[in-house]
Amino acid sequence: MTRPPMLPYSLLDLSPIPEGATAADALRNTVDLAQHAERLGYARFWLAEHHNSTGIASAATAVVIGQVAARTSTIRVGAGGIMLPNHAPLVIAEQFGTLETMFPGRIDLGLGRAPGTDPVTTRALRRGADRSDQFPGDVMELMGYLRAAEPGQKITAVPGAGTEVPVWMLGSSLFGAQLAAHLGLPYAFASHFAPDALEEAIHVYRGSFRPGAIRRPHFMLAVNIFAADTDAEGARIRTSMQQGFINLRRGAAGPLPRPVEDLSLVASEPEIRMANHQLRISVTGSKATVKDRLAGLIEVLQPDELILTGHIHDHRARLRSFEIGAEVMAELAAGTGSRAAS
Repeated sequence: MTRPPMLPYSLLDLSPIPEGATAADALRNTVDLAQHAERLGYARFWLAEHHNSTGIASAATAVVIGQVAARTSTIRVGAGGIMLPNHAPLVIAEQFGTLETMFPGRIDLGLGRAPGTDPVTTRALRRGADRSDQFPGDVMELMGYLRAAEPGQKITAVPGAGTEVPVWMLGSSLFGAQLAAHLGLPYAFASHFAPDALEEAIHVYRGSFRPGAIRRPHFMLAVNIFAADTDAEGARIRTSMQQGFINLRRGAAGPLPRPVEDLSLVASEPEIRMANHQLRISVTGSKATVKDRLAGLIEVLQPDELILTGHIHDHRARLRSFEIGAEVMAELAAGTGSRAAS
């Protein structure tokens, strides 16, 4: 009997700046992680746009994508995502058209409508109050620039026209699911930090999908991974992201904190509950524990693809976590733990 193909697995990185390190360190770590992911069989390596964050170094997302693509050779590299209301669609078409021209067949463009920052920085980006309302039209305009130019077309993205860079819709609410279904786009849900509408969004996307850029719905599930040699160590390295999330809610975002042995020493019980609720689409612990939890998520949610992420302070621990993730995905494909093998 022929074994079904492995469920694709990808990696989302925000170039986190660890406490005690610099943005330059974070960007070097990103390139190293991308090369590591390529060797491990990850399908994609995505970066995300954030602004005015002293803990994230991927603000100039297209620039970082170019550096990662130049230092890898086979893995797809892209944005997960570009916050389109911050930009003119033509500019993004030119940026990603240039990337696709330089690295043909390897560039992805995920689009979101959130600002990726605070209200003051939103104004500094010259983002108007109505930009989110214009998002569907901006997406269609951008996709038009990436198609082959038509005779008499007055504005052409150069490079860009004819590159057909694959566009993904990102979201954490039903809006993105509905738009992805309407336009026939692949859809990635931000379940790694905003999971409340996850199940409903999957239902809406698959139930109302109509063929467009792709013929059938393709849903990507985002999962935090904090994998280590033991359950205790997995839980310990997870405390960096828990603290980071709590600090963000306190209005004190900053570099990614060092892990702690006891989270209750630095955060209140309500804060810990809040962070655990928002980060509940996570797999944490030893390889066996991670495998069991990941198999359960796949069985229940039936994704077409996984994208793993995780802010881990120590770079070597982060490399090891994603290495365990790749090992688990291979083992699930060899057994019955993935949708593809069911």
